[in-house]
Amino acid sequence: MSRVYPFDDAATARAVIGEDGTLVEWNEGAQRLLGHPAQDVVGRPAALLIAGDPPPAPVGARWHGTLPLRHRDGRTIPLWLLAHHHAAHDERPGRWLVFSPVTGGEPPAPDHPLATAALAQSPCALAVYDEHLRLRLQNDAMAEVVGLPGERIQGLRVTEIGGKPQSEELEQNMLRVLASGRPLDVQTYARTGGEDREHAWLVRLAPITDDSGQVRGVSLAAHDFTEIYEARERLQLVNEASVRIGSTLDVTRTAQELADVCVPALADFVTVDLLDPPENGGDLPTRLTAPVTLRRIAHQSVLPGVPEAVLKPGHSESYPTSSPHAVALTAGRSIVAEGASGEMAQWLDSHKLRGERVREFGVHTSMAVPIQARGTTLGVAVLTRHQRPDPFGPDDVLLAEEITARAAVCIDNARRYSRERETALALQRSLLPRTLPHTAALQAASRYLPAARAGVGGDWFDVIPLSGLRVAMVVGDVVGHGVQASATMGRLRTAVRTLADIDLAPDELLTHLDDLVVRLSEEHGGDGSPGEVGATCLYAVYDPVSRRCTLARAGHPPPVVLRPGHRLHEVDLPAGPPLGLGGLPFESTEIELPEGTLLALFTDGLITSRHQDPDTGRRLLHEALAAYSDSLDETCDRILHALLPSGGVADDVALLLARTQGLPPSRVATWDIPADPALVASIRKQVVEQLDRWNLSMAAFTTELVVSELVTNAIRYGSHPIRLRLIHDTTRLICEVSDTSHTAPHLRRAKTWDEGGRGLLLVAQLTQRWGTRHTAEGKTIWAELSLFEEDTP
Repeated sequence: MSRVYPFDDAATARAVIGEDGTLVEWNEGAQRLLGHPAQDVVGRPAALLIAGDPPPAPVGARWHGTLPLRHRDGRTIPLWLLAHHHAAHDERPGRWLVFSPVTGGEPPAPDHPLATAALAQSPCALAVYDEHLRLRLQNDAMAEVVGLPGERIQGLRVTEIGGKPQSEELEQNMLRVLASGRPLDVQTYARTGGEDREHAWLVRLAPITDDSGQVRGVSLAAHDFTEIYEARERLQLVNEASVRIGSTLDVTRTAQELADVCVPALADFVTVDLLDPPENGGDLPTRLTAPVTLRRIAHQSVLPGVPEAVLKPGHSESYPTSSPHAVALTAGRSIVAEGASGEMAQWLDSHKLRGERVREFGVHTSMAVPIQARGTTLGVAVLTRHQRPDPFGPDDVLLAEEITARAAVCIDNARRYSRERETALALQRSLLPRTLPHTAALQAASRYLPAARAGVGGDWFDVIPLSGLRVAMVVGDVVGHGVQASATMGRLRTAVRTLADIDLAPDELLTHLDDLVVRLSEEHGGDGSPGEVGATCLYAVYDPVSRRCTLARAGHPPPVVLRPGHRLHEVDLPAGPPLGLGGLPFESTEIELPEGTLLALFTDGLITSRHQDPDTGRRLLHEALAAYSDSLDETCDRILHALLPSGGVADDVALLLARTQGLPPSRVATWDIPADPALVASIRKQVVEQLDRWNLSMAAFTTELVVSELVTNAIRYGSHPIRLRLIHDTTRLICEVSDTSHTAPHLRRAKTWDEGGRGLLLVAQLTQRWGTRHTAEGKTIWAELSLFEEDTP
């Protein structure tokens, strides 16, 4: 299908020459330039048009130069030509596409708007195209990028200069800017004529207008953001490693996942060797000396069958001092060895078969990374390259260390599970939070006491930071004790954190949690009958901006609230059914909590025991809370001392105390957004002014981009009314855009030919985190930006 352009195609002389030197095509522009009609030259050797001896055959995919050509009237005209070679593809033969400008090569008049558009001395690569999308001006930086002098290619289109598929995509975007009069940013990954390798480019296209506002051309600014692109690729690999490594508590599979993730993204051949655990079941040695005996657990290669491997999985080998394995393990750090020199050569000379494999496959670089977790060395991962020509660089070392560190934790978890899976103590350490997060919404303190005789049970608590500075508090109790109760507790706690992360309302969260407990009961049952899995839970979400808290419970004791200047009381909250009954509704209650309010969440083990009834326990709890001091930790200790016997408790006890904090109104800014995309710039300006008032000018550029993307998406795809809100915390800036549509956006990686889909990807890369939360009125898209610590005057 031919493409129709809004310009004169005859303004460029174009000819197509076959691999045998015969002219295949001859356009009107070529006839205008040399006078020969197509019927006189097509099918004849192209060399007949050259006055004098023809030049040597061109080498490479592109050629340019000046040739003396014969005009039809007998004159000899020296012409500068640009030729692109297209190799044979499918059934289409190879050919050369030859271009030369016919018109547009003359410089613009001094008063023409194109004359002042390009900044010749700018380090940014700039070019100016006229209303026919033909090059008029380019600066020195753009000439260096293109690899062609500006005076030679003036009058050519970008497709004729670039000669690549990306050039056609770029020209389509230039057409869009020319027609709409609005700027456009385009990202592409390509090798330009002046480069020896592919780079990532951000191309910024903007219309050029005259005094009357009429679009007279398009300016093109190219920015090389290869480092950012490669950093993004490294981050993507780290994220992929987080998902793929550690899918099971199996050492062998985890090691294989580590090797699979690194090949081919980071290396061509990877081996994972681990230390054998001591026979007496003790811990691995803290210090290692050569020689080191390692067992091959996993390996992977870009070549089928892993032919580079000398050792098979499951076999052991002793590695001498000169080996990279021993050097990395004894030094406790990563090492990179290039070629077969120094100690590396000694090791290869002592191991004939390994030396032969290195020479056979052309291994030129090796990197050994210790596998360390929790202060213990578990083994070593060795990454080698023989297909990729570039050696390992510092960024590669950091990336390998990051991935290996994540894998090391997974491997160590698997080993611990294999050794201690029969004990509930290991589960307790891994399932309960060790510390509570510091949030702007509240201060929190907690206590957990396992049952003295029954052992670890299923009580748990958590404080979960949410978007918009909100925070969730949860306390739950799984029926029973031992490994099964602890395992169920871990699954429920993980489910709560996952459901909280998608910002479900408390009653909806408990409904999903109820479904999970029902499924767990079915899994634990036998002979077609359900198992006895049950739990209670209290879930609350506090917003420091509105100072309101939404709560819901599933058969759990209600929380106790002490507002400043008021009496302590229990929250009047519908009880709800316990988790696991299935099919019954849960209800939420919203209450106002002024700043400084004390909120107590607990499990029934705190107020109920064999020695006291629940009413007595509640009375003692109220008395202890009424005398609370500024220290939440001291209050927790006072409550436990007042309610629990000194000889230990019969049931698990979980206690969570929280003191609310409010955000001053001066740290919140809100705008109602009109349904006009043209006003987005005005909104950005108001945002920058607000940031100036907050002394956050250093975050203005990033915030402008994020606000522009989110507001534009809301106007384009959302429903009105639309509202923008900025929240200034001490360490971060939160941007929220709300509308009445319930359709949530999805992050996707736009393909090369896609016209859109890069806005949310840009937001994801520029912010610390972002997401969507649904509300009764619609949805809110939020993004958090980290702030540098500012000096106070």
